[in-house]
Amino acid sequence: MSARSMKAIGVWIAAVTIAVIYAPFAQAQSNYQIRPGDTLRIEVLEDGELNRSVLVLPDGSISFPLVGTTPASGRTVSQLQQSLAAGLTPNFANQPNVYVSVATLAERRAATPHAPQPDPVIDAFVMGEVTKPGKLEVPPGTTILQLLAEAGGLTKFAADKRIELRRSDPNSGAVSIYLFSYTGRGKGARIPGSTPLGEGDVIVVPERRLFE
Repeated sequence: MSARSMKAIGVWIAAVTIAVIYAPFAQAQSNYQIRPGDTLRIEVLEDGELNRSVLVLPDGSISFPLVGTTPASGRTVSQLQQSLAAGLTPNFANQPNVYVSVATLAERRAATPHAPQPDPVIDAFVMGEVTKPGKLEVPPGTTILQLLAEAGGLTKFAADKRIELRRSDPNSGAVSIYLFSYTGRGKGARIPGSTPLGEGDVIVVPERRLFE
């Protein structure tokens, strides 16, 4: 058996072992939405030097080597695993196995008996061809489709294949633009409608072009 084959078998065995160890934790945390102040434990099977504990910053983001700053607040453990694995893939021959667990929860302040704390919300914005454009206060974890529904849906003039999610980097201020297709059709990469929104995200629904 070649050295490459032995290495591949070793990686597979390690992946199965880690999956078995993490299974109870993943099941318990499957529906938990990550919040600022949580400490996450991130393991990358293919490169142990990347393994570390990270703190979710007040803006809801985390910083991870080879990926950079990425949103975490409002996402589930599974969603963050997928995001990190996708971000690390260009640095590996194949998509790496990434495991995320919540090591410690953010401290929760006790609510005053006579002054209950309001549910957390984020500010998101919708502009363009929607029924009710403007600022919307929505719970963390709200998706693109849910926000469009809150905005009353698309108008008949909407370019539903070219909807944009515009997200600003809290550190540099640089704006990243991601395309979303309401119909699921369109050329090029598109993010899914289940993508969770972050604080300050802007959804832009352009007007449909002639014959579009």
